[in-house]
Order: sequence, then structure tokens, then C-alpha cells
Amino acid sequence: MLTHSDLRELQTKSLKMQGWIRQQTFSPENEKTLRRFSSWEVSELILGMNQSTFRGKMAADPTLPAGKVEPDGRQRWFSLEEINTLRRRLKPRGKSLMPPRPGGRAFRTAIANFKGGAGKSTVALHFAHAAALDGYRVLCVDFDPQATLSHSMGLNDVSEEHTVWGIMARDLVRETEAQNAAPRGAASGTALPQRSIPGSITDLGLQDLRVSDFIQPTNWPTIDLIPSCANAAFVEFASAQYRHLNPEWSFFAAMSRFLDQLPDDQWDLIFFDCPPAIGYQSMNAVFAADMLYIPSGPGYWEYDSTTSFIGQLSEALEDLAHGFEGTLSADKAALPKVFQDVRFLLTRYEPGNDLHRAMFEAFGKVFGDKLATHPVEMTRAVEQSGRFLSSIYEMDYRDMTRETWRRARASFDQAYDEFSVTMLPCWQAMNDKTLSADKVSEGAQA
Repeated sequence: MLTHSDLRELQTKSLKMQGWIRQQTFSPENEKTLRRFSSWEVSELILGMNQSTFRGKMAADPTLPAGKVEPDGRQRWFSLEEINTLRRRLKPRGKSLMPPRPGGRAFRTAIANFKGGAGKSTVALHFAHAAALDGYRVLCVDFDPQATLSHSMGLNDVSEEHTVWGIMARDLVRETEAQNAAPRGAASGTALPQRSIPGSITDLGLQDLRVSDFIQPTNWPTIDLIPSCANAAFVEFASAQYRHLNPEWSFFAAMSRFLDQLPDDQWDLIFFDCPPAIGYQSMNAVFAADMLYIPSGPGYWEYDSTTSFIGQLSEALEDLAHGFEGTLSADKAALPKVFQDVRFLLTRYEPGNDLHRAMFEAFGKVFGDKLATHPVEMTRAVEQSGRFLSSIYEMDYRDMTRETWRRARASFDQAYDEFSVTMLPCWQAMNDKTLSADKVSEGAQA
């Protein structure tokens, strides 16, 4: 017979093993550090330049970052900060190496599916790292209490107050206070009741935290993270209680309201890693997102689960649209929820597997051009990256054969490039719409 005490003992043993794994994977200080990138990677894979051209540019300008020559070879290795300096200063044939960045706020992508093991955290991690190497500033939001994305980015000691739960509790208090302070007379002349939030919530002081208090730096200098932790699992129960305290609280828009408080130019891309469920956290993610990316494994059961997911998500969003119609500020968010685009991405794909090829064809027949044409392949390097809580971009190609590493990287590069090609027109369209709305507003004021 086993009780909660036995489960706690098993967890204690597992935590010791986690510590040992982190010591083998991270630095001796148990902190994850970002490796340097070779001149070959920098020139051909990151900046898209011929190696000889890159060497010529470096030789012609001694003020450029020179990188570091490691003792075991002649090749130079560059930090990401040095790479970004090179990106800003080098202009081969007069062409800027900076990535395109429409004006306005950061573009938000939710990576969601309620099938566990679909590859959500893997895709979020690799897209974030690929975007950083592309020159973008990235913010990730970990909505999943399993905290795989947070752990992969080296954040393990996180309190639940600084997770999405803290953001939602903060939003509850602030929105309730705003509702209580607003004119509340109904058409009949009867005042609506004041909502009272108990001290067990307000005494935490979350409503007084700044938006920056929830955002943590990572081992990548241009990637920040709103982390998660195992203790944040109770957010679903807490959110249900919060809705009971204030049924008028538009709980699903808490993250959207939080992100709207961030400076428009602080980040370029925001990625949401969603939990394997349709709940309060995942609804916050999809409602705040501009684009929905849905990863799925290449089997029939994954296809079946993905079909159920989009059906249930559709019903949930429809219920919100009817239940909260007219309660949101139209200049920030509106109902029904509108996505700039929705895409499906197959993961753990094996090109030589007949079943996988058949399922890819089936996905294509159903979802058409909404299916990404470059699935993420399952390779030995991808398996190894998951085992060591690292992306393929963080792994040193010298730890395996270069061909094995390059094949895995090429798969994620293609998936990210396709994401980028899809995302940029949506981002530009959002910016154009915002500029048009601003001109209309200025004309009205004039």
C-alpha cells in the first residue's frame, strides 16, 4: 500500500537525479551557459555568407569582434553578442543582415495541442533559438506546469507567484478594482454588486508587482522567459475559484492585458508553450496569440487527437464570444477571437516510414496549405538534444558527426524558415492595420 508519503519519497529521489543530470549538462556551477559558435556556423548557417567572404570582411576591419580561438584548433568561435554586432555592422553588397521587423508590438505565436508528446515544448524551444540566431529579440511564456521549456532554458528555481498564475491573480485583483470603481448602474437603475477579493489573494501583493517582475533572463542574451514550475499546476483550480469570486472577470484575456503593458519595441517575437489541455492557461495563450501553431506526431492517434483539439478549442472560443460579448476594450482585444493564421506542423517524422508518409499525405488532404511542408524529422541528434534539455542549436557539432548534427539542424531550420515566411506578412498586415487606425483617430481628433 502506498500513500502520499511514498510519492513524496519517490519525488525526492528523482530530484536528486535531476540535479546530477544538470551537473552533467550545464556548467560546474549548475547554471546553463550558451556555447560559442564557430566561424563556419556564423558565416554560412547564421549570416548566410560564403566563408571566404566572411574571412575577407573580418581581415579588412580589425575593429570587428574577432571571436576566440580555442586551444584545440585554428577556427574562431563567437559569442551571440559578437554575432549580433557582426550582423549590425556587416553589409555584404550593401545589404543589411538585420531581420525584417515591421513596426508595432511583438508578434505572438501560441504552440498548442492537448496531445501530450506532440512536440510543443521542442518546437517552442527550437523556434525561440532559431529566431535569436536570426537576430530577433524573443520572449517566451511557459504556460505548462511541467515546465519543460523553463528547465530547458536553465530556470529551475521558480516560485509560483512569478508564473502565469501570478499574472492571472494580479489581473483578477486589478480588473475587479477597476470594475468596482467604474459606474455600475444597470439600465433598470439597480446598481450591480461590488466584488470582494479575499485577503488570501490580495495579501500576496501580486497586484503591486511590475510587469518586469515576472520576466526572467535566460542563458541566451536576447531571449527572456516568463517561467513555469510544478507548483503552478494548481492554476486551473485557482482560476475556477477566481471566476466564482468575480464572474464578470474576463479571465481568458489576463495574459493579453499583461502583454499589452510591455513596451512595443522591447521584443520582436513572443512564443507561448501551452499545456496539453484546454484550460484556463491554454485559453489565455490562444487568446493572446496572433498565430496558432499546432504540432502533431505522424500517427493516426495523434491525428485523431489533433482533430478533437481544434474542435474543442473552437467550441471554447465560441462560448467565450457569446458569454463575454461587449465586455472587452475594442482597441486592445475583441470577440470573437481572430487569428492571423493557423498552421499544423508534423513532428517526430521519419521520411523512410511508410505510415508517416501516409499520415503526412492525409494531413495535407485535410488541412491543405495550412500544413507546414517541412515536418520536423526525428533523428539521433534530436533525441539526444531532448535527453540533455538542449536544442540542436545549443549542441556542439563536434560532439557527434557533423553530418548527423547538420541534418538535425536543417530540419529545424526549414521548419523555422517556413514559420518566418508565414509570420512576416501577418505581422506586416497587423502593423498596417494599426497605422490606419491611428490615422483615422488623428483625423477624428483634428
